[in-house]
Amino acid sequence: MLQSLRAALPEKTFRTPEPHYFEEPRGTYQGQAGVIVAPSRVEEVSTIVRMAAEARVGIVPYGGGTGLVGGQIMQDGPTPILISLERMTKIRSVDPLDGVMIAEAGAILHDVHAAADAHDRLFPLWLASEGSCRIGGNLSTNAGGVNVIRYGNARDLCLGLEAVLPDGQIWHGLKRLRKDNTGYDLRNLLIGAEGTLGIITATSLRLFPKPDSTGAALMVVPDPDAALGLLELAQRRLGGTISAFELIHGTGLQFVAETMPQVRQPFAEPPEWSVLIDVGMSGRADPKDALTDLFADAAEAGLARDGLIAQSEAQRQEFWHVREVIPSANKAIGALASNDIALPVGAVPDFIRRGAEELSGYGDIRINSFGHLGDGNLHYNLFPAKGRSKADYGSLGAELKGVVQDLVAEFGGSFSAEHGIGRLNVATLERYGDPVKLSAMRAIKTALDPLGIMNPGAILR
Repeated sequence: MLQSLRAALPEKTFRTPEPHYFEEPRGTYQGQAGVIVAPSRVEEVSTIVRMAAEARVGIVPYGGGTGLVGGQIMQDGPTPILISLERMTKIRSVDPLDGVMIAEAGAILHDVHAAADAHDRLFPLWLASEGSCRIGGNLSTNAGGVNVIRYGNARDLCLGLEAVLPDGQIWHGLKRLRKDNTGYDLRNLLIGAEGTLGIITATSLRLFPKPDSTGAALMVVPDPDAALGLLELAQRRLGGTISAFELIHGTGLQFVAETMPQVRQPFAEPPEWSVLIDVGMSGRADPKDALTDLFADAAEAGLARDGLIAQSEAQRQEFWHVREVIPSANKAIGALASNDIALPVGAVPDFIRRGAEELSGYGDIRINSFGHLGDGNLHYNLFPAKGRSKADYGSLGAELKGVVQDLVAEFGGSFSAEHGIGRLNVATLERYGDPVKLSAMRAIKTALDPLGIMNPGAILR
């Protein structure tokens, strides 16, 4: 197989097997590959996939390597070809009038933002890993981020795809249409499929007008119920101008103080519950005035106890910096169990209460529950008591995770809000997934990838 590839591809296509290709951020898996190739054109991807199909060799697609569920890592089984999209980084075109950008799958998310900004437009997918994640991986996992409440997930920001299917055929689907009812939606089938049905090589992305002004506020709320009430009030007062609505637990702020004392926190004492609201407005509307009025109404209704309104873009960025370093503080503390879950928005307060009750019988465990309240996505993470380490709890983490996932299922939620299934969550999907849906997924996989060569073992066993 390797000899055939070397005969068909330029020498510069082949990569040295450096460690980062085989590692993932949480250190859960150690990968393998018989060869690492980095094609520069969709035709080269097509050649690789066609030859892999003929030789019955598996393929693992690799984007920025930032995925947290092992979708980019194959640790056992027959040695695969690893296809890295690192050389397919072109921004092929930007049409600000049509509000469309054509970008290759290997484009770094930060560069997509910069290309949109250069044309006074906004691409609103914002992730902490924007400096290293790639747009193809964002689409393959249907990434979410902080702006879902206003702009939707990655699939809502994609108009069309160019992709190589499991037999090597190229699907030229880079349409720029908002409406296209011409049969099955292959675009949305590939988005979120984590490379198991084909390899995304380019995408047409939706762009938006940039807000004329932005603002942010941190408001201290009595509890998650009040936070939910504040969300409803903010939506009535501010409408579609809300870009993000983040629930922050005091445990997360304490972790930041404990592990990153250099980070300046807005409040002298971390409040137990607070909300970060971000808005973007057009015309002459003033975000500071709008947020000040919102706080006044919230305080009168008993929904907010204290608050800070960003007086400058620098202060707005300071607010966001505190929110964005919470995951790093979590990592420094060391979680017993991490959960990225989705719930009906109205069920979030009840879930937080029930979760504390269910976990109280396991001793002194710290819960850090925070995330995107505006779309019901919580990062629900469990940590050792202060002064203790993860090792003190033995194998309890798996049991704790099961308790949380059972509760999520009871509330009609999802155990995977953003990160996907990868290889880490295959058994969890089998446990909680709807049997009819799983059967349909297996049928689709068999129909499009009958040889089972596309990212073997990801999503489906």
